[in-house]
Amino acid sequence: MSWRTVGLFIPALLSAASAGQLQFQEKVRYGGWQNCIRLSNGQIEIIVTTDVGPRVIRCGFVGGQNLFHEVKEELGKTGGSEWRSYGGHRLWHAPEQMPRTYAPDNDPVQYAWDGKTLTLTQPVEPSTGIQKQIEITLSPDGNHVKLVHRLINKNLWDIEASPWCLTVMAPGGRAIFPQEPYIPHSEYLLPARALVLWHYTDMRDPRWIWGTRYIQLKQDPNVPKDDKGKQKVGMLNKQGWAAYVLNGEVFLKRYGYDPGATYPDYGCNTETFTNADMLEMETLGPLGKIPSGGSVEHVEHWFLFKADVGTDEADIDAKLLPLVLQTEQVVKVK
Repeated sequence: MSWRTVGLFIPALLSAASAGQLQFQEKVRYGGWQNCIRLSNGQIEIIVTTDVGPRVIRCGFVGGQNLFHEVKEELGKTGGSEWRSYGGHRLWHAPEQMPRTYAPDNDPVQYAWDGKTLTLTQPVEPSTGIQKQIEITLSPDGNHVKLVHRLINKNLWDIEASPWCLTVMAPGGRAIFPQEPYIPHSEYLLPARALVLWHYTDMRDPRWIWGTRYIQLKQDPNVPKDDKGKQKVGMLNKQGWAAYVLNGEVFLKRYGYDPGATYPDYGCNTETFTNADMLEMETLGPLGKIPSGGSVEHVEHWFLFKADVGTDEADIDAKLLPLVLQTEQVVKVK
């Protein structure tokens, strides 16, 4: 989405926010939606929709690019029974099933602001009996956003599900996932983790870079629009981070791993999907029973940096890995 689209309000927003000052603005127009909310600390900003959702539709540096993909033909739409991607960041429930997972989020959401945290609450999904909720806390003086994702079971019976958080990244970038640390065969015999392939996954596809220390996936807008242009891989990521680099900026996601938990899709807490339009960075919480009236939570921490990170693993070690280590001083990922 170009800044011209939202130019009626952006100049006022930029002058109103200053570094180190948390700002909350209601009823910001964005992408054709009239009732969005903007959070900013003068350095970074996020915009969420309340006409549909819960959805974070924009994330980036103030005045800079949106690191999230926007589905232009769906922006501003509301209502109806058809599921729409919209773009941005959303909350789903896994394992993926049709039609359960694709319950539409086309209706208004309730929101509450306590001066520090914005809570978005979706109406109960009629087809699943699940209510989705996202709590968003933006650091007042840094590049850190904490998101608590919650699935609430409003059914009269227990259900089994996993919270599934999908961040749809803007085209043209590259996702980076850490390999597990190297241990010689002579020292350890058991496997390091699960690596899961889908039926349409092609490991020879040039968008994949299967490295020694990292797995990388490039988003290519020039691939076919049909199924031949789709790729997906899942993994058990014990390192608890994944990154997306685009035009000299880095979106870093941190999340937890529970060694005693069961994860969906043959044991994945991390998945990535790409096609001609975008790339998804997906994290999943443990799969388990959610009792009637109960809930489960999954936490993500987002960090934004400005850094040019190449595809060479030595360059990733030198430029990205220090940023990952820096975030460990801010948040402890269990």
